[in-house]
Amino acid sequence: MVFPRFSPLLKEVRIHCSQTSSGSKGTRCVRVFGSWPASSLSTADPVTARDFVLNSYAALKQANPTLPILVREAQNVEARVFGRYAAGVERKIILENLDEAAVASRIKQLGETVPSASQL
Repeated sequence: MVFPRFSPLLKEVRIHCSQTSSGSKGTRCVRVFGSWPASSLSTADPVTARDFVLNSYAALKQANPTLPILVREAQNVEARVFGRYAAGVERKIILENLDEAAVASRIKQLGETVPSASQL
């Protein structure tokens, strides 16, 4: 996946997801510098966007090296991504039940669109 350089008005991206919820398959929270115990990962799950964090984090960070990209894990939370822009304006996009390509598309959308001047 190739990501564009995001608007400089975007100050932070936060991805919230659950390790166990089926709605977070599109964002699959996987430790980037470690691994989950084998018993916590289901081999029956098809490869979906649940692998987004593992497969696309590096490309996203390479395209936007100074942008903080935070991955927040919590049990049974709704899969979503937040963009924080200049002046503290935030946008939220729901990622529940999306595949990897759709999650990437929504994150690109967050980075390429900026709030209107009246919101900043």
